[in-house]
Parts: sequence; structure tokens; C-alpha cells
Amino acid sequence: MNGASTSEVLVPLDRLTRWVENFGARHGSTSLAVSDGALGGSAEDGSTFVASLPFSRAYAGPAAVAEFVDAGAAPEDWGILLVRKGGFAVARLHGSAMTESKVGQRHVQGRTKAGGQSQQRFARRRDNQARAAYEAAAEHAARIVSAAPLLVVGGDAVAVEAVLADARLRRAEVVGGFLTVPDPRRAVLEQAVLDACSVRMSVTNA
Repeated sequence: MNGASTSEVLVPLDRLTRWVENFGARHGSTSLAVSDGALGGSAEDGSTFVASLPFSRAYAGPAAVAEFVDAGAAPEDWGILLVRKGGFAVARLHGSAMTESKVGQRHVQGRTKAGGQSQQRFARRRDNQARAAYEAAAEHAARIVSAAPLLVVGGDAVAVEAVLADARLRRAEVVGGFLTVPDPRRAVLEQAVLDACSVRMSVTNA
């Protein structure tokens, strides 16, 4: 497959059947197979896809889209945590419905071009602001999702790690792919929930 290109996309479960149909329409008759806990497709023109279930689940059912979709239903109890220096969002969910949530913003200054002692003072102030933001995120996360059996995370990796270091959150089982999001707001949280429940597709176009 010279010149082949691979991309990663998220496909909501309720759109997966149509997505696979469209893949076959573009690339020709597509055969399905299950391998390494994922559902794969190979088309006549050499294009392929690999579909992975959300929440780090391994698929072991038949090579059929309908059964794969059924296996991907969101858990009855799980949580989501998004953290960046500019804010946080945390929610407890039943399936795809939020039962409790909190979104918070914190001001953390950007970088400065000043040098010397001024820059050092600025850096300390910035670190203190970031620490306060992480502590606020951990406080709400401990209240809302510390007892959730599964946790999906996203935002800034360093910020998320700092929050998860809180002793009250160390039992959390982090699942799914890391979600790359902007500073968390309500709309960002709602989209992140949809993304967490979606199928991760690795698509290679011949």
C-alpha cells in the first residue's frame, strides 16, 4: 500500500453501522475479523480499519458490527476528570447521563519575558496558582468520582497526574484513551463524555 495514510477518528456507537457501510461504499467489499480485542475491516482496495471499544474493553464476540456496538455500551457507573491549568471539569455518570458534575475555572498567569528576580517571582506565583487549581480539582473529584469504579481522564497530562496523586483518588482505575481538550467548560465536558463513549478507529486509506 504505497502512499497509504493512517488517521485516528472517534465514532459514536450509534453511528458505527453507517460508518462501516460508508467505508465499504468508498473502498469496496469489506471483510470483518476480530483480532487482539478489536474489530478490524479490510476492503477490496487494501484500505483497512481497526475499531477499539471505549473504556479499554477487549472485544471477543463475533465479527459483526451489531454485536460490537452492543459490547460498547457505557458502564452503569463511571467518572470523567478533565484538568488544565485554566480549570477543571469532573462528572459522575450512569451510562451516558451525568448524575453529578462540577466545572471550575482558575486564573493561572501565562509566561512572561521578564528576567532575573522578577521572572523568579512570577514563576513562583504561577506555580502557586497552578497548585491551587489542582487542589480545587482534587477536592471536587474526591467528592464526585472517588468511588466510581472507572475513570476517564483528559486535559493536560501533568495537571491530571497532579490531581490523581491525591490519596483519595489513588484507587481510581483509569480507562480509555487520554482526551485532549481545551480549558474545561460545560460544553467541553459534554463533548468529552461523548468522546469517552465513542469507538476509537484507526483508519488506513490505501
